[in-house]
Amino acid sequence: MSAELYEDEKLQDAELEISYKEAMKKLLPFLAEHKKGLFTCLALLAGTTLFSLTWPYLLKHVLDVNIPGNDFNGLIWTVVGIGMIQIITIALQYYMRIKLEIIGQDVMLTLKRKLFHHILSLDVNYFDKNPVGRLLARVESDCESLRLLFTNTIVLILGDLILLIGIYSILFYFHWQLALVLFLNVPVIGLFIYIFHKKTTPKFYLVRKNMADVTAALTEFLHGMSIIQIFNRGEYAREKLNSANKVKFSNDVYVNIGAIIFFNTVFFLEYVKIGLVLILGPLFGVTFGTIVMFIIYIWRSFEPIWRSSEQLSTFQKAIAGSKRIFSLLSEESKIKQPAKPVAWDNFNHSVKFENVSFSYTDDENYVLKDVSFEIEKGKRVALVGVTGGGKSTVISLMLRYYDPQKGKITIDGHDIKSIPTNDFRKRFALVLQDIVLFPGDVNSNISLEADGISQEEIIKAAETVAADSFIAKLEKQFETEVSEKGSNFSRGERQLLSFARALVVNPDLLILDEATSSIDPETERMIQASLKRLMKGRTSLIIAHRLSTILDVDEILVLKQGEIIERGTHLELIQQDGYYSDLFHLQFKPKNGESTYVR
Repeated sequence: MSAELYEDEKLQDAELEISYKEAMKKLLPFLAEHKKGLFTCLALLAGTTLFSLTWPYLLKHVLDVNIPGNDFNGLIWTVVGIGMIQIITIALQYYMRIKLEIIGQDVMLTLKRKLFHHILSLDVNYFDKNPVGRLLARVESDCESLRLLFTNTIVLILGDLILLIGIYSILFYFHWQLALVLFLNVPVIGLFIYIFHKKTTPKFYLVRKNMADVTAALTEFLHGMSIIQIFNRGEYAREKLNSANKVKFSNDVYVNIGAIIFFNTVFFLEYVKIGLVLILGPLFGVTFGTIVMFIIYIWRSFEPIWRSSEQLSTFQKAIAGSKRIFSLLSEESKIKQPAKPVAWDNFNHSVKFENVSFSYTDDENYVLKDVSFEIEKGKRVALVGVTGGGKSTVISLMLRYYDPQKGKITIDGHDIKSIPTNDFRKRFALVLQDIVLFPGDVNSNISLEADGISQEEIIKAAETVAADSFIAKLEKQFETEVSEKGSNFSRGERQLLSFARALVVNPDLLILDEATSSIDPETERMIQASLKRLMKGRTSLIIAHRLSTILDVDEILVLKQGEIIERGTHLELIQQDGYYSDLFHLQFKPKNGESTYVR
């Protein structure tokens, strides 16, 4: 709902002044492995061009020779020749189009893989500032514009260049004076193309950006439709989407009006050239057949102009899209991999925060301030405090979603910055309050299709967290399909699946972030025993608002406004009668001097 919080795409001068040379230089490597196929397509296009240039000459022969000479047999053979030329041309074009489409699809597959691989490498901070819809537009819409460039534009423009050279070569061969008059229009058309390009290219970039903004807004509203409806915010959603659409519309109108003016001007020039042929042809003493041939070649000469004009639009969209794609590919993760990675094979001692301070905005607005603590192997440590105290930030730093501005975080004495993130994170398991389930079945959502996880391990993990009781009631049990967002399961069932997902990887360090806050008291009691068995002997960090879930942990850290203000066991903190004691008694208000909570 708060699209204003996202970082706007910056339209830099280098991006507005789109360089064809720079963009093509980056695109060429994707075409390099298809050089043979592209040359084949170019040869096929040259062949179709040469064949298509012969039939107007044959028509001239019919009008100047066959018909005046009453040569019926020659007429039949000429007509048959024209028909055969058309059949061969169509066959060559069909094969070329299939070949081009295969190349285009393969290039797009390679580019999308590269894009998604790069997106996976970006840090969480990037996704905080860029909405899902914007990234979808880059992967889908912008890549599609490049596919059209590969399949429709590059080879066709080269083929049309060959066609124009062939047409004017024939015209000059048959009557160079008349051909020269017609050729004088070419610089005029070139000037119009240049003006059209200069005026509309920057707008094409804006249209691509606006399209991404519309997609982003639509995606966010569709994902949050239940909230929009229950809070009666439909009018707000309509206004926001209409506003994004109006901005896109204004830029789109500019581009399309420019295209209409351009095409109509070119259309007018076509008939100017035909008029010149009809007037000057008899004055130059050319034959009737030659005049007809010239008119047909004039029509044919405008085919490349029409196609080039249309392809220019595609070309501009593709270049604008490519700039956005390569802008994404140039994004670098703030989480740098170590130049000299440390080998860390096993978790042996502890995780330690040493005077850690962190700000999401890279300024002095710290959400954690000089935080120090240690979690020894096998110990269970809990973080408590009011919302906004910095508890979830501690987890984000521990998993190295962000790096602190001050202090350091070590594991077994190694700075976590010196350990590759893949090696580091695979030893953690994380259970969040907001559960994410993926398309697939129950099995794949527990194992995440990781190698080496057997069906027996999946079943055992489900049994440990008591998820097997509801899975057994499903028609296909572990093979039951999970609908979008897991909507065919209750919130508590989705939470249990996330517990099983954490268990099945047998992590060295287990992190529970408000893991039981979404579960009803009856379900919570059912899984508490399983969670205790799970955490016994396992290093665990627990964030909990329900203090009843952390009474027997080894240490409780109390955070307030980014600082640890108290630490100790539950009993020690109650005896201190401080901030934690107030939180506890706020949840379990004393009645006649006795707490209402019974363990």
